[in-house]
Amino acid sequence: MSLRDTINNDVKEAMKAKDTKKRDALRLLTSAFKQIEVDERKDLSDEDVIKIIQTQIKRRNDAASQYKDAGRDDLMQTELDEIAYYEVYLPKQLTDEELESELKSIIEKVGATSPKDMGKVMGAASKELAGRADGKRISTYVKALLA
Repeated sequence: MSLRDTINNDVKEAMKAKDTKKRDALRLLTSAFKQIEVDERKDLSDEDVIKIIQTQIKRRNDAASQYKDAGRDDLMQTELDEIAYYEVYLPKQLTDEELESELKSIIEKVGATSPKDMGKVMGAASKELAGRADGKRISTYVKALLA
């Protein structure tokens, strides 16, 4: 069963359980899938679905921080709840130690020696660690390792 099918089944389960928050959050996610399918005229693979979920999580994080700055804790909590529903579908995230060791091997592979080589490392790391680590986290570690 594909990731998309799993999400669609979870929408149905949320409807049966009358869990409106989860149902609505997952419906927003499925509408994002449909939007991409229509715009790009393609069927989504599991990798595409993961990228869309990551994008949606990033948007929710940005919105939550803006709501927090505006003093709207109720809306911030809604965004954080949606993030929690979405993170279930992502692959297991790397721990700090795992991320650091993976990045060290990537740095060796591309032959990076200075901060000037960050672009090469980031390109390789983004492909290799897609879905398992956030781009901002990868960037932070690469800067520290190349410094």
